[in-house]
Amino acid sequence: MTYTSRKSLLQAPFRKEKDLLGLDDVPAQALFGIHTVRAIENFPVANRDVNPALVHAFGHVKGACAKTSRNLGFWAKDETKYNAIMTACKEMADGLLNAHVVVDALQGGAGTSTNMNVNEVLANRAIQILGGTLGDYTKVHPLDDINLHQSTNDAYPTALKLAIIVQIKALKTSLAALIKAFRDKEKEFYDVVKIGRTQLQDAVLTTLGREMGAYAEALGRDEGRLDRAIESMLVVNLGGTAIGTGMAAPEAYIETVAKTLGEMTGCPFVRAPNLIDNTQNADAFVEVSGLLKTCAATLIKIATDLRLMSSGPDGGLGEIALPARQAGSSIMPGKVNPVIPETVTQVALRVIGYDNQVTLAAAMGNLELNAFLPLVADSLLDGIDIMANAMMTFRVKCIEGITANKERCHANVEGSTAILTALVPMIGYSKSVKIIHDAQEQGKSVREVVLDAGHMKVEEFDAMISPESVNRLGSPLYVN
Repeated sequence: MTYTSRKSLLQAPFRKEKDLLGLDDVPAQALFGIHTVRAIENFPVANRDVNPALVHAFGHVKGACAKTSRNLGFWAKDETKYNAIMTACKEMADGLLNAHVVVDALQGGAGTSTNMNVNEVLANRAIQILGGTLGDYTKVHPLDDINLHQSTNDAYPTALKLAIIVQIKALKTSLAALIKAFRDKEKEFYDVVKIGRTQLQDAVLTTLGREMGAYAEALGRDEGRLDRAIESMLVVNLGGTAIGTGMAAPEAYIETVAKTLGEMTGCPFVRAPNLIDNTQNADAFVEVSGLLKTCAATLIKIATDLRLMSSGPDGGLGEIALPARQAGSSIMPGKVNPVIPETVTQVALRVIGYDNQVTLAAAMGNLELNAFLPLVADSLLDGIDIMANAMMTFRVKCIEGITANKERCHANVEGSTAILTALVPMIGYSKSVKIIHDAQEQGKSVREVVLDAGHMKVEEFDAMISPESVNRLGSPLYVN
């Protein structure tokens, strides 16, 4: 939602609401209230919404807080109000109230504007359910009821951690499917012998299958790292209220609210052993961001390799063909570009940039609170979202459709000096160097020079460069 469309929300007819700064106009039919109106006016910055995952997580957090308070006797004489609050919280958690959380993604106040927007929407939605008039907070109050026993200081980072967990689980699903796609290609290309390169120069023989398997392994390590990221998000400061002191909350509430949230979401949340620490320090978010950055680096490496191996195709390596997705030029006929790896690379670069933002935002927290969590939230959640989308696109529109140019790979092998590394155990290093010089001087292939000089028989030469030999760990000459 752009700032213009946000401003368009503030249209007559109005109702009057009051806060510590005085009276202001609130659209009569809006579920949000005066705090949200002031935020709309104050923060015409990013021109985009708070990430929906954070909104949904707030629904869960507010519901868990309300349920914990109810278990301690609050609203005991007004079960109808409690049920209305819980219904509103569930609707928010289910994504039904997204359109009413309208504050800008980037905002001052450590997330207070988002928390207040959520409080007002839940209060007014509960009022609707009870048949009351929007803005009549004598029925359900944004602070006295929805924000009961909470502060932005604990509700916001807890909601953010829950949102990150949910999004990382979705990212893991995309990642697992991408890993499987590479494993499938590993099997498909098992017998495609090609030149392995170091520093972009011909080195030794390998197989296309081995390369695909290496990509799967690297991504598999990233999958494990994402598990660690989820674990780090399960420690929350919910119940700590202002700066982690637990001020204005019953001790029994502080001790049980994180467990209640865990039971309601299926995530085994635990209360931080030191609420003061967990409130003021944002290093856990930096850790998650760093793990995402590592995955981004893996994706860049793989995407770059695929672009190189598919280069040409006539004048480049041309060892593989990527699925043709669109015309590559407005002037060069027949040109098809590796647009999917290029897209994946750009997404990964953005995630790496986000990591720098998260790191600096976490480092700049002052004293008892970090004021810059909205930037952390926007960067992390958007980074996870786009990375999951990129992985899905990478798999469906690129990896699954890769084909091997077996003829080109074979021709490269036959004509390359890299083949000699496989022959060194049989003919020795010195002879191998001489063969290279003879091949270059005589304009012959390595195969021709080796066979003409009688160093090896045809069947011996072919056996040394066969898929079985190349895929074997170690030299076949040393197999008992």
